[in-house]
Parts: sequence; C-alpha cells; structure tokens
Amino acid sequence: MAAGTYASTRRFGEAEVTIISDGSIAWAPRYQVPEVEWRLALPGADAEGRILLGLHVAHVQLPGVSILIDAGLDDPASAWHQTVAARWSGLARTPGLTGWLTASGIRPEAITHVVITHAHEDHFVGVAAERGGSLAARFPRARHLLGRADWEGNPRREDLTSALATRLGLVERLGLLDLVDGEREVVPSVTIIPAPGESPGHCAVRIDSGGARCYFLGDLIHHGCEVEHPNWTPGQNRDRAGLLASRRRLFAEIAAHRAAAVFTHEQFPGWGRVVSVGSGYRWTRDG
Repeated sequence: MAAGTYASTRRFGEAEVTIISDGSIAWAPRYQVPEVEWRLALPGADAEGRILLGLHVAHVQLPGVSILIDAGLDDPASAWHQTVAARWSGLARTPGLTGWLTASGIRPEAITHVVITHAHEDHFVGVAAERGGSLAARFPRARHLLGRADWEGNPRREDLTSALATRLGLVERLGLLDLVDGEREVVPSVTIIPAPGESPGHCAVRIDSGGARCYFLGDLIHHGCEVEHPNWTPGQNRDRAGLLASRRRLFAEIAAHRAAAVFTHEQFPGWGRVVSVGSGYRWTRDG
C-alpha cells in the first residue's frame, strides 16, 4: 500500500502536518439519547448501532524537530495486534506509523517528541516495539509527554500485564516520560492544551505557525455529530461535565480562528473545521 493512500499532509506556516491512518474499527458510541435521535445523526450506523471510525496519529515537522502526536497501535505483524484483532470489532489495518516512517525516510531515532493525547491503548501502544520476545522503546531519543492525571493514580499501572504498565511503564523506566500539568509549549509553534473529560489527563495539540493554525483534538470527539451535540458522550465512563466544558472551550477557539482541525476517529483523511452555527457549532469535513 503506497504511503499516499493512508497519509495526508498539509502545511501551516513552517509546520508540515501529516495525518497517518493506522486503520479503522467498527464501534457503537451508545449516546444517552433515544435511538431514533442518534440514528438521525449517524445515518451510516448498522443494525447494532456501529459506525466506522478511523484510527489516526499525526506527525509535525518543523525546523530541527520531528514530533508525533500519539503513537497509535503496534505494527500489524506484532503479537499485540494478533491479540486485539480478535476482540476489537471490525479492526482493519494499514501499514501504520512504522510503514509511513519507513516510506518517508524518517528514522525512529529522529523523532524528538511524542505527545500522547491520553492513555487509551489505541493512542500509545506504539511507543514500544516487540523485539526478540521483549519490548524496546520505539523512539529512544524522544521526550514522551502525557497529562499527569492519566498517569498518577491510574489503576491500570497496578496491573503489571497491562499495556499501560508494560509500554508506557517502559518509557518511564528509561527516563523518557514527562508528565504535563496545564498548558505546555512543546516547542515554539506546538502547544499542549488540557482538554479533560475523555480521560482525566486528556489533551489536544495546537500547531500555530506563520499565521496558520491547526488542532489535533485526540478523542475530544469521536464523531462529527458531537460538535453539534456537545452534551452527547460515547458511553458512561467519561466525565461528562468536564468533557462538555472542554468541548465548548475548544470549539469556540477553533471556530474563532477558522482553524483546521483533526480528531483521531474521523474517517481518513480526517481534515475538517468547527464552524459557528447560531448559538452552537457544526463539524464540516474538508473535501
């Protein structure tokens, strides 16, 4: 599969931003509204209420720095993939991040930063690679940045077999993990923005260069309908009040700057915008 079929690049000032598809998955959001209502917003949902979600990560190239936003899944040939493929409904893979890096001539050692939007498996498992029956840091020279609230007190750290303990734990033991409190500049033009709700430490990333602006929103939303319906949350295990506050704040900021935006689970290539409509907002896909 040619890299151009699962990667899309745009330039924002000096920043070259590439969205890389790891694949797609079938998923049922379970919004807390009557079925007739959510089906109007999800016309492509199947009989079980499942929709097709993308699985994206991003790469930001600026002079002297090479930044990943999320590390996505492990390689399609990995033992980890074989395990999750049996339990993740409808999982389909591209060559993924490693395939794109290879095709682009970017060595893992050249990655300077890995910003992890939150500590859910589909966003961080790729920080480690399976080598000879053990795990090694995939980006051994990169600073890995994660919201503190997704690490400290996270009960999955106590499960020594969990992906959090084995993979992000490896990054921590190697001294490569930086915990983030509040807004944080990664490098000039790239800023981490707290956006809790999906998880306690969930964050978004703003790229602002040469008067052009782009946002990578992680799981602030899972489907574009959540922009128009910001009180809809996909399942019960979210901080609904926190998520609503994060959405309102970021939707207003994105719309005010007429900025480009991408969220992890939009269908590839994922580019779109949050636009003002009356007293609310709507998601509009580009192209």
